[in-house]
Amino acid sequence: MTKQIFKTIFLILSSVLVITSCSSLNLGKQREQKILIQTTEGDITLKLYNETPLHRDNFIKLVKAKTYNGVLFHRVIQEFMIQGGDPNSKTAAPDAMLGDGDVGYTLPAEIRTPKIYHKRGALAAARQGDNVNPEKASSGCQFYIVVGKKFTDEQLDKLQESQIARYGHASDSTYKFGPQARQDYKTIGGTPHLDGNYTVYGEVLKGMDVVERISKVETNRADRPVKDIRVKKMKLVR
Repeated sequence: MTKQIFKTIFLILSSVLVITSCSSLNLGKQREQKILIQTTEGDITLKLYNETPLHRDNFIKLVKAKTYNGVLFHRVIQEFMIQGGDPNSKTAAPDAMLGDGDVGYTLPAEIRTPKIYHKRGALAAARQGDNVNPEKASSGCQFYIVVGKKFTDEQLDKLQESQIARYGHASDSTYKFGPQARQDYKTIGGTPHLDGNYTVYGEVLKGMDVVERISKVETNRADRPVKDIRVKKMKLVR
């Protein structure tokens, strides 16, 4: 009787281990979700990172709810980024100031430096400044896509030193550029000064030429394009 009990327990534990192992393998192989942004300037295809599940799932939820359909790219800066996602921009007058619209909540930061960083084409979450948002919580809906520029090793060294001195993270890697980040910042460019302060949760797969074109349009003093550039539709793609 005792041997039978031990045998049953062993079989149950073995089954649990197998199920757990399979679940871990499936999680590691989870396909990254792709999003198509159809804009008045052309199409942009994104992929969302599984390493930032809160931001990934929130973005998917908003896409499914059609929250982004009709919003403007309301803030555009050449060699820096293009920003959109303000719900108030859908019906905004030409001279309206934009950037304060939201969906009533924020998301906890999911900063994954040095592995995930602000290379050219990175998709990241906008947020309020540190003075009112020391936790670096992300906007529930506003996002930006990085254009950036190229940097030298010397520039990256100085930036890294100043960021560590300012934010006091000398003992960890939050503000240190990994080998791949350095390579990308030197060859394709990006906005390395944002690393460690904003959540990056995806990247452009196709349509970076559209992002570049949008970044170069004429803007007013508030960096809003003089001619409205609109997201016509966002949808999930396989």
